[in-house]
Amino acid sequence: MKKMIAVFLLLLIPMKVNAISAESAVAIDIDSGRVLYEKNADKEKLIASTTKIMSAIIALENASLDDKITVGEEVLKAYGSAIYIEMGEEITLKDLLYGLILRSGNDAAIEIAHLVTGGMDSFVYLMNQKAYELGMSSTIFYNNHGLEEENGNGNISTAKDMAKLMRYACNNEIFLSIASTENYTAKTSGKTYTWNNKNKLLTMYEYTIAGKTGYTEKALRTLVTAAKKDEKRITVVTLNDGNDFNDHKSLYETLFEKYELVTLIEKNNLKIESNNNGSFYLENDYKILLTEPERNAIKVTYELATREYQDNEQVGIAKINLNGEEIATAKVYYSASEIETKKEGWFSKLIGWLFGW
Repeated sequence: MKKMIAVFLLLLIPMKVNAISAESAVAIDIDSGRVLYEKNADKEKLIASTTKIMSAIIALENASLDDKITVGEEVLKAYGSAIYIEMGEEITLKDLLYGLILRSGNDAAIEIAHLVTGGMDSFVYLMNQKAYELGMSSTIFYNNHGLEEENGNGNISTAKDMAKLMRYACNNEIFLSIASTENYTAKTSGKTYTWNNKNKLLTMYEYTIAGKTGYTEKALRTLVTAAKKDEKRITVVTLNDGNDFNDHKSLYETLFEKYELVTLIEKNNLKIESNNNGSFYLENDYKILLTEPERNAIKVTYELATREYQDNEQVGIAKINLNGEEIATAKVYYSASEIETKKEGWFSKLIGWLFGW
């Protein structure tokens, strides 16, 4: 009897799915921004070398891959993980970025700051400005490498903020190319280097498309990755996680199995009525990961500014609601002319082809 009662009580206890060992974690649908999993996702934490995702983006958006720098004495300030470049070597931004992401080179980070903006302070200003633009409201950068400063200050963020950053970075093809590379050979004016990627998830999980590791004694293990399977794209962030690679793989396997990618809004086919002439559109088709039951519980509403619109300006947002809760938004733009949404039929195509001769 006691055994039966014990079994019954166990059945009443909910099973814990995805037992993530991280202090803070989040998984986000890259296409829609929908949060698929979270654990203390808004808790502010040191982020160590995952900082370098932002460093790479700032460099890619403000300089050319072919730009070169002669390594100066500022490199002597670097410590910790490095690619071991030396004073007097001439090296391209491209090679520095591979050293930054694959080997987490703090010396590469310092040289990137000097190449792009002339120094660390001005580079960090751009990092914080970009964080503001991306809505990373709980993030502050003090440097572009992720080590704690001498006064104890360290780069602070949250799992959710870092997922926003990775979501943005995954739309940069050059970043994805670098971050998905397992091995790279760089040639400076004096040496040849061969680097292997520290992100073990690239070999552990075949659908991994990008990632950046991080560690300091205060931050402990941090990891930001992204994966793609059957057009479904997810980013996972863990902060202070001693089992990070396995946790990321486990989350990806579970979430890819659970969710399907649904085109919720066609970019030129918005159901909006307005007193303005013209039409409304999104930059891209709005796609979102949903379970089968969620398809019938999803609702789209539009919130538009009440004024005259200018051509191609953002005039509002589409709100995505699931069971009455807002889970994501998309920017709505205005076109002064009507957007053609009808697809050309086979007969029209035939007539066009015949009379096009």
